[in-house]
Amino acid sequence: MLNALILAGGLGTRLREETEFKPKPMVEVGGYPILWHIMKNLSVQGIQDFCIATGYKGDLIKDYFLNYHARNNDVTVKLGENSSILHHGLHDESNWSVTIANTGELTMTGGRVFRSLKYLDGDRFLCTYGDGLADIDLSALLEFHLSHGKKATVSTVQPLSRFGLMDVDQNGIVSHFREKPIMDGWVNAGFFIFEKSVIDYLDSDCVLEQEPLARLASEGQLAAFRHKGFWQPMDTLRESIFLNELWASDKAPWKNW
Repeated sequence: MLNALILAGGLGTRLREETEFKPKPMVEVGGYPILWHIMKNLSVQGIQDFCIATGYKGDLIKDYFLNYHARNNDVTVKLGENSSILHHGLHDESNWSVTIANTGELTMTGGRVFRSLKYLDGDRFLCTYGDGLADIDLSALLEFHLSHGKKATVSTVQPLSRFGLMDVDQNGIVSHFREKPIMDGWVNAGFFIFEKSVIDYLDSDCVLEQEPLARLASEGQLAAFRHKGFWQPMDTLRESIFLNELWASDKAPWKNW
């Protein structure tokens, strides 16, 4: 199965209420970091090997996984000169392998991919952002990628408009009012699959969504997987509250465990 690279180093300035104290991937949904939700969803679909490309406040991500056993099990601690810690029981994430790669606080997304490639096994890998949840069908995504033979696949969605839209005629008469309709265009939802050969399109300072993807597209090496299910980034406090409400109501579409 694929390795997963999760880009988790951004500043998260639009969610400053939370990210002043922690990196955005550590902002919680239902008591767990959104990063954990992404990894949990992927692990149920067969991914067990993760690389997390950190930057801003990345030590908090490292500390979370270094202390994962203690956080998720009962423990017995023996104090003194021969101190020891005994963890009681196992948790569902016992088979995960998690590499924490410090890719630099101000590094751009393409640079984070470039600096993390050395930790990824195999000929291709999944890459996604550490702040977006989806009920992505990983098997369908991989099947689509293998079917077209290109170097890269990006998952794409048609998001809902943030605002209601009005159809207005030339006389200023409103003929229709549409409350937050699905937009006509398709946007980047993350959940890429890249062949390792994309390293030829990257360097340590590039922005993935600019020159690398534009060049792949111009060369006919980028295909779009149309995801018509749930997708929600967590860019703002409003979106954080929305995701927590879904979780609290037991209506979280990304929960496949």
